[in-house]
Amino acid sequence: MNWKGVMPAITTCFSEDLHVDHDFVGAHCRWLLDNGCTGIVALGSLGEGATLSFDEKLEILRTCVGVVHGRGTVVASISALTTAEAVDLAKAAADIGCDGLMVLPPYVYKGDWREMKTHVAAVFAATPLSCMLYNNPIAYGTDFLPEQIRELAGECANFEAVKESSTDARRVSAIRVLVDRRLEISVGVDDAVLEALGVGATGWIAGLANALPRESVDLFNCGANGDSDKAFELYRWFLPLLRMDTVPNFVQLIKLVQAEVGMGNTRVRPPRLELVGEELAQTKKTIRDALRSRPQPVTSYALSTRK
Repeated sequence: MNWKGVMPAITTCFSEDLHVDHDFVGAHCRWLLDNGCTGIVALGSLGEGATLSFDEKLEILRTCVGVVHGRGTVVASISALTTAEAVDLAKAAADIGCDGLMVLPPYVYKGDWREMKTHVAAVFAATPLSCMLYNNPIAYGTDFLPEQIRELAGECANFEAVKESSTDARRVSAIRVLVDRRLEISVGVDDAVLEALGVGATGWIAGLANALPRESVDLFNCGANGDSDKAFELYRWFLPLLRMDTVPNFVQLIKLVQAEVGMGNTRVRPPRLELVGEELAQTKKTIRDALRSRPQPVTSYALSTRK
């Protein structure tokens, strides 16, 4: 399983009646791969996974696998209220043909380490698929500490990667010190990608890549390959947009960027609502200002991590 490179946490496109638009989901996945992404992660927070039924999740995974298979990797985000449902979803994702799982702590209940370890370990054990642990204490209220990650890595053979979204780049180096190369580490916060690469991250589960995959791949590859001047030049241009990935209404913001580049629409499922009024006007201005100064592709790097 290839956990390296840029793997967008894909949004879920909805039709006017808020049903999943599978034709767009497939086209979006193809476009992301065409622009150098190494795979996709479906059903995550950015994909509005909490608003999707179990059956809708499976249909989205089938669409993604049908399009991506043989060109990149498909990772299913596994999140549920109960361990039993999470295990069922993991098994179904494996049956559909997904390449890996990104495992979250249970929604709502914020248990102690014994409980959270039992939950994620059960999902890891449910299939032979390669698994990524998603650590996002800000969003989910559960913080998997580096020492706990080492403990899990010592007990779960198919635990192979971490998506680190604590916003503290020191966590990447702390995990690396404890497990060396036993785990791949992906940054999960868009405006910390260069910082994380600098201390050992090898992947980026990206948000703005949904709208700007070429720029995301260029930024990642320049940072990973040590072209610090070019990386910072891209970062400085990209930061006003990357910071949209770090606020509560990040789904609405990223879908708006997609709409502005002609790759998607702004529809979201309640309780989320589309942006309106001054917030919408100011956000559009930020996006359009950035797009007017959009950089040229870094052709020598654009496909260097692609499978």
